[in-house]
Amino acid sequence: MLISIVSWLLAGLLVAAVLVLLTLMLATWRIAAKAERLVPACGKFVEIDGNRIHYVEEGDGRPIVFLHGLGAQLHHFRQTLFGRFGAGYRLIALDRPGSGYSVRASGATGRLPEQAEIVRRFIEELRLERPLIVGHSLGGAIALALATKYPTAISGIALLSPLTHLEVRARLRFDLLYVPSRPLRRVLAYTVAIPASLRYAQPTMKFIFAPQAVSEGYMTGGGGWLGLRPSHYFATSTDVVAVEQDLGQIEKRYREIAMPAGILFGTGDRVIGETVHGQPMLDKINGLDFERVEGLGHMPQFVEPERVVAFIRRIATRAFADVN
Repeated sequence: MLISIVSWLLAGLLVAAVLVLLTLMLATWRIAAKAERLVPACGKFVEIDGNRIHYVEEGDGRPIVFLHGLGAQLHHFRQTLFGRFGAGYRLIALDRPGSGYSVRASGATGRLPEQAEIVRRFIEELRLERPLIVGHSLGGAIALALATKYPTAISGIALLSPLTHLEVRARLRFDLLYVPSRPLRRVLAYTVAIPASLRYAQPTMKFIFAPQAVSEGYMTGGGGWLGLRPSHYFATSTDVVAVEQDLGQIEKRYREIAMPAGILFGTGDRVIGETVHGQPMLDKINGLDFERVEGLGHMPQFVEPERVVAFIRRIATRAFADVN
């Protein structure tokens, strides 16, 4: 009799667990469908070594390629900076593999040299003549990887709040994204991760934008909704895990960078500290144009777009002068 009762209890728990998983999967599907409805694909696609890259472009002239940060997508530049440069520039923003509407190749690792190689191939595929690379946050680390590994492919780098140094404590800020197990990452992406991300979206955005307020309309115009999709979570978690494997080695080569380079960093950045990731770069890149902005947080392109455009144009003037 006791064994029968225990069996029924176990069966009941199993059924309950299955129902919970199905509920989470259904919620994930609904949230993702809403995200894609509110922020649809808006650009072109190109195949790069098994990666399907989504990108947008504007204007004619000298090429500037924009690389977004962790968990972001091309709208971080399209909404904030496009339309502000004036004539003479061809602006191109892409969704990094797995982010936004770009699809990461099967078996890809997300490691920094791998992402730098994809950007190099993207430049080649679009026949861009030594573009200036603008990298924000993690995109800055990829720009630095590109500058050290493929210096002849680009004319310069302009970095916004860039990740530049391996900082073990930084992982603590992204504990929920640090999932080394690929199968577990996949399970979380399609069950609990997206509903949980939606629940904590507001405090997360406040942290990222702090000390400034979250940009009005960020979830739609800024593409924030696109982060609430399983593929995007999986790619973001992959990026978090991958950073630790290569950034330390890339750091050792910063002194090799001879191209025009600039960094814009806010002293109020709570995501990536300026004293760790900004100031030390002055001793590592000769002739670095370093613009420190008092009190500015991690999202300068949303908070002070005109300042950011002026900064990028300043680096572009040097970079494209060298091309000529």
